[in-house]
Amino acid sequence: MQRVTVTLDDDLVAELDRLVARRGDGNRSETVRDLLRDGLRESAAAAGEEGASLGALVYTYAHEQRDLARRLTGAFHHHHDLSVSSLHLHLDQDMCLEIAVLRGEAGALRHFAEHVMAERGVRHGRLVLLPDAAAEEKAREKAGGEGQGRRPRG
Repeated sequence: MQRVTVTLDDDLVAELDRLVARRGDGNRSETVRDLLRDGLRESAAAAGEEGASLGALVYTYAHEQRDLARRLTGAFHHHHDLSVSSLHLHLDQDMCLEIAVLRGEAGALRHFAEHVMAERGVRHGRLVLLPDAAAEEKAREKAGGEGQGRRPRG
């Protein structure tokens, strides 16, 4: 492990200390490492790095917009292989919030999310991508197979 020195202003240190206390981390270093890992993952996803990913697509829309609900439902049916689950909330008489859990290749998730967020009537949207560690591990096991220094199971 390496030591890195970073200079922070007093307000940022106070905010960091509040986060450390709220999370119950043992010290600032643990919290900073977690924040850095999260930031690096998000940066990699934003930079277009590929790989097995999990996504949360969160967006608001005006459900009365011409055929929007039908178009969104159609988009999700057309991409059923990416869609795991969704949560639909009625915010008021006009607006809905939808949270869709997605799973697939990062590029496919980004493309689908951009399509949904570009629909007329979708007001705000954001896609959060995370690496799909389970799928990556399964792919490594499949690629490695037996005879690659691994002991057979059984």
